[in-house]
Order: sequence, then structure tokens, then C-alpha cells
Amino acid sequence: MSVIYQDLHQFSTYIPPINLTFHQYLLLTNEPILFHTGNVQQATEMVPKLKSILGDNNLNYIFVSHFEADECGGLSYLLEHFPQAIPICPEVTARQLTGFGLVQEFISKKPGEKLTTESYDLEFFSYPSEMHLWEGLLVLEKRRGIFFSSDLMIRFGEANNAILESNWETEIDDISKEQVPDQERRIKLQQTLKQLNPNFVATGHGPCLKV
Repeated sequence: MSVIYQDLHQFSTYIPPINLTFHQYLLLTNEPILFHTGNVQQATEMVPKLKSILGDNNLNYIFVSHFEADECGGLSYLLEHFPQAIPICPEVTARQLTGFGLVQEFISKKPGEKLTTESYDLEFFSYPSEMHLWEGLLVLEKRRGIFFSSDLMIRFGEANNAILESNWETEIDDISKEQVPDQERRIKLQQTLKQLNPNFVATGHGPCLKV
């Protein structure tokens, strides 16, 4: 657990057999929001840390970019401890979460929509994630310039509290067919993201990026 950028806390788990680090993030404001839950084991380890950081504050939202174990596998466990938290997710993911009985209440977002509060300004973008090309969401927190990239910008290795200097356009150009197999949708995604100008990329795996 560490403060990785401004008021953004990072929780990390390194898995040696696959040489990959998994991250979740807490934007600690007056309306705290968690980005991804990790799997059940990761969520179990994270909850005491979240409670310590939050103190008497509630967790307002939990953002889920797409339906996969490290994005939402620990959601039910987290909601047991933070029952007031409302998941924010794509429409497809909302149907999956309710179909598995994981949530009762959620906020469903489409690409191009926003969520503005006193503490942050989130804008959502289409993410044709590699899991069966299910429609996911990427999100930019516009006041701080933090882009939450989910699995899109991935590097292997141990990366707890690690930050790399990089170039935004290079990162976008390096999005591979393994990440977005449909070429047309990959090109459209790259064109959309190149219009953005973030300061910091909070990755799902590997070092975060200063861009």
C-alpha cells in the first residue's frame, strides 16, 4: 500500500509464477472511490488497509472496468464490508454482475458519459477488452489527469510503487492485437485515446506511467 500520485493510493500484489503485479487504486477524497477489487484473496488482504485509510469515512464507489477476476472477483467481499459502496461499470458488466448475483445496486455507464462530483470528474471511454471483446470502460479523472488503463498498458515484473517516464502517444501506438484483437476497434480506440492528454497512467499491471 502506498500513495502513488497526489491523493491516489495503490494496493499491489505480485504473483511470481506468472511474473505479474496486480494493482487496485483508492482515490482518497471526500467521496472515496476504489478502482477494481482484485480477486477474493487480494480483496481480503486489501480490506483492512482500506478501513485503516478511510477511518470513519465511507467508500462511495467501486469502479469495475470489465468482468474478470482481478477487476471484480472480490466485489461481493468488499460490499460485505462497505455495503454503502455503489459499483460503477459498463452495461455488459452490469448484466454479468447481476446474473451471478453479485450486486443489487449499480451505476451503469456508457462510453462518452461522465460522473462529476465535488471531488472528481470522471469521463468514460469504450474499452473492447480482450475477454471475448466484451465492452468495457476506461476512465480519465480529468481534474488530476489520471488515466485508469485497466489491462491496456501492461508490463510484466514486480512493480509495487513503481513509476516509469513514458510518452502517451507511444503507449497508445503499442496497444497490441493481443489486448484488442479486433483491428477496427483497436484503431478506433487508439484514435480516441490520442485525443486525451493525461499526466499519469494508473495501470492494472506493471509500473504506473508519467506521461
